Amino acid sequence: MSAPRRIGVLGGMGPEATVLLMSRVIAATPAKDDADHLPLMVDMNPQVPSRIARLIEGRGEDPGPVLAGMAAGLQQAGAQALAMPCNTAHHYAPAILDAVTIPLLDMVELSVAQAVAQVGRGGLVGILGSPALQQVGIFDRALARHDCKAVYASDQDGLLRAIRQIKQSGPSAQSRAALADAAADVAARGAALQLVACTEFSLIADAAASRAAVLDTLDVLVAAMVEFAR
Repeated sequence: MSAPRRIGVLGGMGPEATVLLMSRVIAATPAKDDADHLPLMVDMNPQVPSRIARLIEGRGEDPGPVLAGMAAGLQQAGAQALAMPCNTAHHYAPAILDAVTIPLLDMVELSVAQAVAQVGRGGLVGILGSPALQQVGIFDRALARHDCKAVYASDQDGLLRAIRQIKQSGPSAQSRAALADAAADVAARGAALQLVACTEFSLIADAAASRAAVLDTLDVLVAAMVEFAR
């Protein structure tokens, strides 16, 4: 078998979510020895400007040029594709793609394709993530191409507080309760399937799954990475 292709990871958004991605890639890779695992090149950069500050609060540095520079550096170092375990940062995918000639394994597009395959055209898909996702409409546009619609939790501020709390001190009973309540809310409004669309929430995805049918976008990205590399 030929050597697996190298994937560059634009990481640090947040650090724990990036480590979770790597752990899930290892778990998803059939391996008998070290050499069977996939080569990852990880730029763990927690100093990427805040997507929340830029998109929700309208302040701070533009993350786009920083992400583009990271992508270019990973390609120069030998990466043959890119992965980015942050749904909100996919708002800056055009800037990333303008900086490289290798593909970005687009977590948003890949997750929407899987969701549509489950709910069918015209279905409702719940989005559990940062309020920035609703504000910029990244999932709305992707779903609209399949005649589907996004459904968001009513308490977006509660989800943002949960994300910030996880970034600050890790998962807690409070963040788990917030995610579970949001999943129940979205399910009650007709979403047949919900996307766990924040990699902080991927750390506690089982809290959402206890209240609704869910698909973790991080798992979708992991599957795409394993398929590309092998």
